[in-house]
Amino acid sequence: MQNFEKIRSHLASGRYKVTMQDPYVVCVELSLDNGKRHQAIFLSELQDDDGRNYLRASTVIAPITGVDCRRALAFNWESRVGYLAIGDLDGVPYIQLCENRPYEGLTAAEVDRLILEIGGMGDRLERALSAGGDLL
Repeated sequence: MQNFEKIRSHLASGRYKVTMQDPYVVCVELSLDNGKRHQAIFLSELQDDDGRNYLRASTVIAPITGVDCRRALAFNWESRVGYLAIGDLDGVPYIQLCENRPYEGLTAAEVDRLILEIGGMGDRLERALSAGGDLL
C-alpha cells in the first residue's frame, strides 16, 4: 500500500460499504452491534514537511459542546491507539478520533485493522459522550 489509490482499491473490493469518494478521501461505514449502530471512518492522505505520505483514519465522535476537556486529554494520555482532536463538520466543531500511519510498511491487513480499531473505539467513545446515542 504505497499510495492512496491502492488503499482506495482495497476498500472498494467489496469488504467495506464505501459511502463517499473524493480525491484523496474515502469514507467507509462500519455496521456495529449487529447492525444497530454505525460508524463512519474517513481515510485521507496527509503529507509531512519532508514530503512523506501518511494515511489518516478518523471518525467523528461528538460535538465539543459539553465535552469535558480533562476527560479527553486523559484519554489521549492513556490511549494506545488513536488520539483525540477537534475538527469542523459543516462548520460545527466536533471531537474526532484519529490515527496517522506512514505508507511505508502499510499492508492491506493493517488498513483493515486500523479501520476496525478506529471505528470500534470511536463508537465506544460516541456512546460514552452522547449518553448512548449514535449521532453520526
